[in-house]
Amino acid sequence: MNKSTRQSSPYNWGIDELVAELRDLRMQSLETRNLLNKPPKLPSRKVLHKIVEGLAAVLFPNRLGRPDLNDEGIDYFVGHTLETLLRELHTQIRRELQFISGHQGIDAVAHQQALDIARAFAVQLPKVRQLLDTDIQAAFEGDPAARSPDEVLVCYPGITAIMHHRLAHILYQLGVPLVARMISELAHSATGIDIHPGAQIAESFFIDHGTGVVIGETAIIGRNVRVYQAVTLGAKRFQKDDNGLLVKGNARHPIVEDNVVIYAGATILGRITIGQGSTIGGNVWLTHSVPPSSIISQATTRSELFQGGAGI
Repeated sequence: MNKSTRQSSPYNWGIDELVAELRDLRMQSLETRNLLNKPPKLPSRKVLHKIVEGLAAVLFPNRLGRPDLNDEGIDYFVGHTLETLLRELHTQIRRELQFISGHQGIDAVAHQQALDIARAFAVQLPKVRQLLDTDIQAAFEGDPAARSPDEVLVCYPGITAIMHHRLAHILYQLGVPLVARMISELAHSATGIDIHPGAQIAESFFIDHGTGVVIGETAIIGRNVRVYQAVTLGAKRFQKDDNGLLVKGNARHPIVEDNVVIYAGATILGRITIGQGSTIGGNVWLTHSVPPSSIISQATTRSELFQGGAGI
């Protein structure tokens, strides 16, 4: 539709003025970030979603792969799918590296770095499968409503979230935090579970129900840990530098040792340690370390009758 057609339209949205205003705002933003020449392309959220779904099918082809797979065709499916997905992942990694460097067009250095990262990622996929097997088993053993490990794999949002996290965490460690964060946020959008890709999570991790769980960037979680919905492992405060800007990357989230259970609604803040074998009750607000085998619950509610102004 050309300009004259738009002006004669009975709806008269004022499109030309809106386009001009949006262009000015866009140019101001690019100028502020010194990106006027050519804004670099970011990794694609849609492509990363496709990659993660494909990797899930590669890791669990009998349950998440094509429905017509048979024993003879599984290895071919896994190999062919991996070849395609790793090529696509290489492109997304290269985009992040070029976004950081600001270099567009043909960039042999970014191409090779992205290739090295994609290869290093691929090598760790068997380890991811082993870890996910422990997570699935922990969920099956920890939830009386689970009838089989297969049900856990295909139904439980906690498994979806931890699968995304285990893939994203490798990429985070390999130096592509933007791609990693985008993968984590795909799970966040789908499940309501927010796990930063920097968080370190050992085997046999079970998130029951899951909605509202938040696990921060520098959190460290040991083996056989179980958390319920609305649990937060967060920061108590945000340190600022001399210029008043937030300090990035400092250790600010909890350490949860092995065999800990954290019940629904608990909020655990700061670089504190929850000792192994501890139980943290529902809706607890905790900002100090607790020793191993602790049982932490809310204070007992007291009901007293005050008369004649007493209790003020």
